[in-house]
Amino acid sequence: MTVSVALFTADLRLHDNPVLHAALHEADTVVPLFVRDRAIHRTGFDAPNRRAFLADCLADLDAGLRRRGGRLVVREGEVAAAARAVAVATGARSLHIAAGVSGYAAHREHRLRTALAEAGCTLHVHDAVVTALAPGAVVPAGRDHYAVFTPYFRRWQEAGVRGPLPAPRAVRLPDGVASDPLPERAAVSGTSPGLAEGGESAGRGLLSSWLRGPLADYATGHDDLAADATSRLSPYFHFGCLSAAEAVDRAGRRGGAGGDAFVRQLAWRDFHHQVLAARPDAARDDYRPRNDRWRSDEDEITAWRTGRTGYPVVDAAMRQLAHEGWMHNRGRMLAASFLTKTLYVDWRVGARHFLDLLVDGDLANNQLNWQWMAGTGTDTRPNRLLNPVVQGRRLDPRGGYVRRWVPELAELADSEIHEPWKLTGPRREALGYPAPLVGLMEARARFEHARGLDRPAVPADSRDSESYT
Repeated sequence: MTVSVALFTADLRLHDNPVLHAALHEADTVVPLFVRDRAIHRTGFDAPNRRAFLADCLADLDAGLRRRGGRLVVREGEVAAAARAVAVATGARSLHIAAGVSGYAAHREHRLRTALAEAGCTLHVHDAVVTALAPGAVVPAGRDHYAVFTPYFRRWQEAGVRGPLPAPRAVRLPDGVASDPLPERAAVSGTSPGLAEGGESAGRGLLSSWLRGPLADYATGHDDLAADATSRLSPYFHFGCLSAAEAVDRAGRRGGAGGDAFVRQLAWRDFHHQVLAARPDAARDDYRPRNDRWRSDEDEITAWRTGRTGYPVVDAAMRQLAHEGWMHNRGRMLAASFLTKTLYVDWRVGARHFLDLLVDGDLANNQLNWQWMAGTGTDTRPNRLLNPVVQGRRLDPRGGYVRRWVPELAELADSEIHEPWKLTGPRREALGYPAPLVGLMEARARFEHARGLDRPAVPADSRDSESYT
């Protein structure tokens, strides 16, 4: 009786899972294994929102495996040591895992390969599990990755993604495999009150509903903050409850402008993963250094974190993040632009706060989108500025998004809601809302001086695509 191990990481699903598919194809019995990694806990990356969502994902995965005759085996500790122990106990001759793109993933793979070899077990690493197209599948001549999205996207389209695999009908475990208890969402404290439910079942239901209806209007409506017309699928892609390749396939078959726009956003996700795979130091270092002399005003940073900057659309976005552990994609751009370009605070401060709260806190997407907005990343216009008043009027013209998240401004007229500081007398005093931290013209001049620009920075709108769907 042959045994293989399917080590789940960021692929917590049964549908279209090449890791599980290969393990089942190779052996008579399979150990579906998840290791609660202490190293990730030590870094603080398993923030409460993601820890609670993960508990949902593991419970749902276990339920799906049990319906097929198996179950999820959970261990806690260092991944390589835990995997080796399972391989030795079961006599497994192979272990399958999804390829990662971070420096940590590369280190984990090296440790696994060494530890498993000592146990006579072979490591198989599978590409295009976490992403739709594998990082490195398309590269420009003479380089190891694309630094600009548009030429990458052209090659990405030409290459095409693999077809989705069916979920297994049956999963048979070897006898006597022990497991630690599944983590429970209820045991996690400090989560956002509006945190979504995790798991493949919830993700597939949301994807199907999205494809049947709202997708059709995505191309024209995804910038509308009040309409909330994005898919909200990013947490499920982050944890691998959904397959990016399957989503590209299904959205592509739907077609139309909405399907094309959604697929483009998934390509942005792949783009960032291929950048980080080639440059893992970009998770902490400037991809393109600008010699920035960042400011560090703790009062201003605290005001930004708590949604008290005095700019309503920025504050609405930050309060949504705190409440839901998620933020509208355009809100993310505005919040990041405000911190890095208006307050001129190091992007790493904002990226860390986002990772502390975002349930979809993906290292590649988060860090590289922050760098994109800060002008230290892959953006070809690094000095673009987003005016929060202009953006608020364009993305939330009737103020619905601001009223939802900044209720102290709910009674203001549409014409007033994005510039409440212009009110006078008792109406202004009654709001209980702060004055702007800094004037926009002052902030622009400060940014231009600090970055040493010999010509004015270019104001920009927020029509440029990015990877949050």
